[in-house]
Amino acid sequence: MLSNQQRQDAADAILAAEKTRIVCSQPSQTWPDMTLEDAYDVQRRWADARIAAGAKIVGRKIGLTSRAMQQASKMTEPDYGVILDDALFYDGARISAGTFIKPRLEVELAFVMGEDLSGAGCQVHDVLRATEFVQPALEIIDYRTEVPRQIVDTIADNAAFGAVVLGGRVIEPFEVDLRWIGASLSQNGVIEETGLSAGVMGHPAAGLAWLVRKLAPLGGGLKKGDIVLGGSFTRPVDIASGDVIFADYGPLGAIGVSFE
Repeated sequence: MLSNQQRQDAADAILAAEKTRIVCSQPSQTWPDMTLEDAYDVQRRWADARIAAGAKIVGRKIGLTSRAMQQASKMTEPDYGVILDDALFYDGARISAGTFIKPRLEVELAFVMGEDLSGAGCQVHDVLRATEFVQPALEIIDYRTEVPRQIVDTIADNAAFGAVVLGGRVIEPFEVDLRWIGASLSQNGVIEETGLSAGVMGHPAAGLAWLVRKLAPLGGGLKKGDIVLGGSFTRPVDIASGDVIFADYGPLGAIGVSFE
């Protein structure tokens, strides 16, 4: 495990990379003995610094929800990070691509919690009961460290979170079978990706149940009002200045966003 100073040094390096838009070395290269516990503590220190500078945590993101991504990362479970209010956008937004280092975009569903949720035995049905509404979302992922990355690098880097765009139709969690929500992702008029929400651990709420169980030993959980990204059901698409993105969720509406 890393010392407190080493954890702080790692968080400071990621903060500097975010500010300068110049990637830093992977923490795992600097500290080969880095553990998952170390990585989540680095993430916490990064978040604390962003909060001290005026940002506010408005939710959480869950990553590595597909089996393929877990195998690629040599993991057997997802990971998680926090969503900050200064990285929250809505349908029709014009976003500066220069805000990020090498942004990519994924198609997801966002759950907005209607009540607090915690407990080591949390299951999908508990998540659905505690959710106020579900809506389409696009996650922008970004790396602040060099590649290739170990899983500890991704976790320390706030699970590669860059920003989130919300839009489309708001639905209640039992209004439709959430497993069968599909979407297509168009970039500059060309459909690049299609996907089905059942690709997220069999059910898009499964990741939230996992997260609640994961946070239980730490005395944490999800809070009323939290925005929670359940995980991508498409491959990430590279984006750059000038791109126009349109995600069509069929009956759940669509999200349009452009990058400048």
